[in-house]
Amino acid sequence: MKSTLAATPARCAVLALLALLAGCSTVEGLLSGDTVDYRSQAVKPKPLDVPPDLTQLANDPRYASPGGVVSASAAQQAPQALPAGAAARVSAVAPTAAGKVRVQKQGHLRWLVAQATPEVLYPEIKAFWEERGFRLTTDKPQAGVMETDWVENRAKLPNDLIRSTLGRLIDRVYDSGERDRFRTRLERGAEGTEIYITHRGLEEVYTTPLKDSTGWTPRDNDPQLEAELLTQLLVKLGAADDQAQAREAVAAAPEMPTRARALASASALEVDDPFDRAWRRVGLALDRNGFTVEDRDRSAGIYFVRYVDPKTAGIDEPNFFARLFGAKGPNREPVRYRVVVKSAGEKSTVSIQNAAGAAEAGEAAQAIVARLVNELR
Repeated sequence: MKSTLAATPARCAVLALLALLAGCSTVEGLLSGDTVDYRSQAVKPKPLDVPPDLTQLANDPRYASPGGVVSASAAQQAPQALPAGAAARVSAVAPTAAGKVRVQKQGHLRWLVAQATPEVLYPEIKAFWEERGFRLTTDKPQAGVMETDWVENRAKLPNDLIRSTLGRLIDRVYDSGERDRFRTRLERGAEGTEIYITHRGLEEVYTTPLKDSTGWTPRDNDPQLEAELLTQLLVKLGAADDQAQAREAVAAAPEMPTRARALASASALEVDDPFDRAWRRVGLALDRNGFTVEDRDRSAGIYFVRYVDPKTAGIDEPNFFARLFGAKGPNREPVRYRVVVKSAGEKSTVSIQNAAGAAEAGEAAQAIVARLVNELR
C-alpha cells in the first residue's frame, strides 16, 4: 500500500491549514498527458487566453468528417491513400531512426545503434540525463557506464481535487511512493556504438500491521519506461547528428566568389555588377549601414550622404572641470560625403568624395569603403 493513502490526523491538520492559506489559488488542469516528469521544480506555463475581440479560428478542413454513409467493410476494401506529407508526419510520431541513430529490437529488448564513437556520444548522453533533472551517482567514461540517483516520477502523483485546487503550495506533501533509477551502458559494436538503458524501481510499503511505518522494497522494472526514454534519447542524438551534418555541409560548401573588393586607391572599390544593378545595391548598402542619404542623382551616379564616425559613439562629453582645463569632447557633427557609382563595362566602380567633389582618402573614407565591401561582397 502506498504512503499517499495514509490519512493521519497530523496530515489532515496540515492540509486544512494549507487550504486556508491558499485561498483562491490557481487551478491547474485536471487532465495531464505527462507520463514522465522527473523535473519536479519545472514551472508549467499557463495556457494563453483568447482575447475577447478576436473571433474563433475556422476549423481545419483536413479534419472534417466525410459526407455520406461509410461502412467499415467498404473502408477495408478500398483504403484511402495518405495525403501528401502525411507519411512524414506519421513517421515522426514514433520514430525508429533519426540521423545516424536507429532503434534495434530483439523480442522485448531494445537498444540504440549510433555510428558515432562512444567518446563522442558519452557527453551528449550525460547531458540528456541532466536536462531531465537526474543526478548521476555513477559516471565512468572509461567503462561507458553511467547511473542516475533514485528520483520520483512526479507525473504519477494523483490529480485529485485538493492538489489541483491548491496547486504547488502543497505539492511537497504528496508522494507517489515510487522511485526510479536508470543505468546507461555504451558498447562498441560491429555497426557502431550500442546504447542500452535499464530501469530499476523501488516501492514504499507499510512495514508494520498498524501501518505507522514504511520502508522501500524493489519493484519490477518497467520496459515501457525504458522504451520511452530510449525514444527521447534517439530524438536528441538524431537532432545533434543532423546539426553536425549541416555544419559539415556548410564547411564543405565551396566558397562563393567575392563580388566586391577594395581598389588600390583607399577611397574606392570595384563591384562585379553593371551600373543599374550596382546603383541599386549601393543604395541598399548605404541604408542598411545607417548612412543618411540626403539626395541622389542617378544620371550622375552620385549619392549625397552624411556620415558620423562610429568611434565617437558612446563617448561621454567632458565634465565642467575637464572643459575648464581645455578638454574637448568628441566631434559628433555629421560629415557630408559623395558616394559616386560609375560604369566600367560589365563592372562598376564606387568612389568616396568629400562635399566639394574631391577624392577623400582619410580614415572615414577607408571605413566607408570597408563597410560597403562587406555589404556588397
